[in-house]
Amino acid sequence: MAGGKIRKEKPKAPSNHYQGGISFHKSKGQHILKNPLLVDSIVQKAGIKSTDVILEIGPGTGNLTKKLLEAGKEVIAVELDSRMVLELQRRFQGTPYSNRLKVIQGDVLKTELPRFDICVANIPYQISSPLTFKLLFHPTSFRCAVIMYQREFAMRHVAQPGDNLYCRLSVNTQLYARVSHLLKVGKNNFRPPPKVDSSVVRIEPRKPQPQVNKKEWDGFLRVCFIRKNKTLGSIFRQKSVLLMLEKNFKTLQAVRASLNGSTGEAAGMDLDDQSMGMEDDDNEMDDDDDVEMDEGQGEEFKEKVMNVLKEGGFEEKRSSKLSQQEFLYLLSLFNKSGIHFS
Repeated sequence: MAGGKIRKEKPKAPSNHYQGGISFHKSKGQHILKNPLLVDSIVQKAGIKSTDVILEIGPGTGNLTKKLLEAGKEVIAVELDSRMVLELQRRFQGTPYSNRLKVIQGDVLKTELPRFDICVANIPYQISSPLTFKLLFHPTSFRCAVIMYQREFAMRHVAQPGDNLYCRLSVNTQLYARVSHLLKVGKNNFRPPPKVDSSVVRIEPRKPQPQVNKKEWDGFLRVCFIRKNKTLGSIFRQKSVLLMLEKNFKTLQAVRASLNGSTGEAAGMDLDDQSMGMEDDDNEMDDDDDVEMDEGQGEEFKEKVMNVLKEGGFEEKRSSKLSQQEFLYLLSLFNKSGIHFS
């Protein structure tokens, strides 16, 4: 423009790229570890043996993969992004590690996982909960999993009764595994940096696994944590909860009658497939979910439920303060009275 100053535009800084030219997508949870000291620390804390087969989930461009190959016998890497798969193959092609690295391209939640000794994962945070329980219920035993989580999610794993973050996830995970917090990881250790800090958690499956019905236990905890700071008496008086439990109770009675003398255990096994059908999350349910319930039989069943809570001294207790053993005891009281959650 005449008489005006020409404003020079600053060249735009390149978006977050790996030196090989691969761009990372935050929307897909791609945050690559760039701090070599942190990578070394994770490998050290994993306690890898030279004979270990290591499952790595989300290897990205292979910064952690290389250290895992140096420490263990074999690495099986599961990666969804085809660009990352090609980068991994390119990076290790022609090296002594190439015949000890197996790359599986696919969604880890839909992939049948092979046998492994240790899992090490820097995962997209949006799959944290389903992946955790996929590993815990893996058909073949493994020694431990060392996983990078969003910090708040990680601290839920290790939270104890009375902690602000204590929730259904805390109780569930700690029933099936010993969980410990290893280290906090600042967001600037990643490329591109996420919005929040992370933490590395070690999960060791309990051996033997607890003898509980998984669907029954999960259904029970979902009810208890509808409002974790409300009394259990208040929660179990909600119409939606009573309707669900009464429906299960009547279904069980009908199944037992149809079996003509079969054991209650067999009837319970038939009912296992009738789960509550909710996803694994820690969202509390709204009180608006309540619906009207008829009088008569409904009131009689409500009294049955309240009697269970009173028998165990749980009516005035809150889920946020209950220990794992207390939850197991309360569930046993409900089941003893013929009340089931799945």
